[in-house]
Amino acid sequence: MESVLKGQIALITGASSGIGAGVAKSLAGAGATVIINYPVDATKPAAEAVLKEITDAGGQGRVAQCDVSQEDQVTSMFADVIAQYGTIDILVNNAGLQRDAKFEDLTLEQWNTVINVNLTGQFLCARAAIREFLRRGPRPEVSAATGKIICMSSVHETIPWAGHANYAASKGGVKLLMQTLAQEYGDRKIRVNSICPGAIQTSINKGAWETPQALNSLMTLIPYNRIGQPQDIGNLAVFLASDLSDYITGASIFIDGGMTVLEGFSDGG
Repeated sequence: MESVLKGQIALITGASSGIGAGVAKSLAGAGATVIINYPVDATKPAAEAVLKEITDAGGQGRVAQCDVSQEDQVTSMFADVIAQYGTIDILVNNAGLQRDAKFEDLTLEQWNTVINVNLTGQFLCARAAIREFLRRGPRPEVSAATGKIICMSSVHETIPWAGHANYAASKGGVKLLMQTLAQEYGDRKIRVNSICPGAIQTSINKGAWETPQALNSLMTLIPYNRIGQPQDIGNLAVFLASDLSDYITGASIFIDGGMTVLEGFSDGG
């Protein structure tokens, strides 16, 4: 899929590490100019390291600080990107976090922190992207679609997750946000889809794979018997951002090694 995104501008939120970094590298490798969003000053060096890896490989991009839960910061980030590049073509709504607790111990602060970043952040960025897509109209020289939004959801938009009520609720919300936008803007040739990862080897879920015992336990949930890698998600993001998927919108695409087929029932339950 080399150069299938040539000439396109892609903004990836939460791209200084993990899945977001993997997606940024993959989109850059497919020819897009990438904007690597990071949330706070402390994560800027990591974002710059991702950008260096991309530019060393011949890609193009820049970093951009923004807390996606803050409307004024989102507005400013999009304005800066559009001022520099003229527009954006692709938004990957990836920024997300966890604040885990048993439900009876879950604080309002933990609830709000997760909902504000994982769901409200996707709303704010998607709204800014759609406003830009509508303002400039189609760019048929680079894409059949007027604009593409990829929402980073999770297998937990369908699988309940005890001890993670805030996270599961945020991803359930992402599902219907994505589908509603696909329904509302499909006639304007704006495509909106979700990637729903299962277990991906990143720091956010380090406890699930960092020891042989933990990894073996995780494999009981994954029929394909391996943990996913950020590049797996990046490969799918390239496909969804390209004209190869031009007839796909409103879809939740699970990339989980089969986790959602519930391997625990493979012997009849």
